[in-house]
Amino acid sequence: MKFLIAGFGSIGRRHIRNLLALGEEDIIVYRTGRSTLPVDELKGMRVESDFDAALAACPDAVIIANPTSLHLDVAIPAAEAGCHLFLEKPISDDLVRLDELKRALEQSGKQAFVGFQFRFHPGLRKVKSLLGEGAIGKPLSARAHWGEYLRGWHPWEDYRKSYSARSDLGGGVTLTLCHPLDYLRWLMGEVESLWAFTGKLSDLEIEVEDVAEIGMRFAGGALGTVHLNYYQRPPVHRLEIAGTEGTLLWNNDGGAVQLYRAGDERWDAFPAPDGFERNHLFLAEMRHFIEVIKCNELPLCTLEDGEKALQLALLALESTTGDSKRV
Repeated sequence: MKFLIAGFGSIGRRHIRNLLALGEEDIIVYRTGRSTLPVDELKGMRVESDFDAALAACPDAVIIANPTSLHLDVAIPAAEAGCHLFLEKPISDDLVRLDELKRALEQSGKQAFVGFQFRFHPGLRKVKSLLGEGAIGKPLSARAHWGEYLRGWHPWEDYRKSYSARSDLGGGVTLTLCHPLDYLRWLMGEVESLWAFTGKLSDLEIEVEDVAEIGMRFAGGALGTVHLNYYQRPPVHRLEIAGTEGTLLWNNDGGAVQLYRAGDERWDAFPAPDGFERNHLFLAEMRHFIEVIKCNELPLCTLEDGEKALQLALLALESTTGDSKRV
């Protein structure tokens, strides 16, 4: 198969490496030249600075890894050209042109997969399985906390110029770290209302919010909270779900799951697989996308899922004073 990767930032580079690792070598790279990454590993690849020229090569699939606000500029013509889509999250920074993308996909009959890679985390998959088994009874509340230090993400670039720090490119902590908004909905069900406080509190030299505190009420009655920040050291990413019969804990640092069974008054531990590392999530989602292209699997994370996660993030940004929003 032929793949076109749009964007050569850190995630675009990762997808190139993973496609090669999976034996896919027919890769075209579309880049504008604004990336600060070294280009040594692009040697021997076809690189285009004009998207129409790249699309004229008739790729089977387009992997959209450019800045958030530019996603649909690539996704819509790619769908119109009959390509399958791998859309990095969030799918955009607004909902304005999504109907146009949906129409193009419907007419082409191609699939769109959204890159929320935490759906492939063995720990979170175990959490989903345990919830399905009723291991903690009825879930009543969920709390996700994710804090990282933006300045340390990409040491090779000025963090102030990265897409994560720029409003014109769709940055800000709420959009950039929106994974929990997706995986909580995946684990707990649909969200029916939301409130949030967001703001710029740290000394980071950025023009977007660096903290968000988001509350949600799920359709099943449970409550949820999500905390996101750009300033925490050391980084923290964890999840706690409490139910009528116990508690589930997941920590991204190590990837293990802990289950407290109230009836037995004991903790059970479910460690991550031996040798597990972060890139395994990205490899797993790319393997899945290849099977989607082959029509062997349906997308685990659909365009509708991506739209709902984006809707939650945008509602959080609208609800900056804690007022509740209906979803």
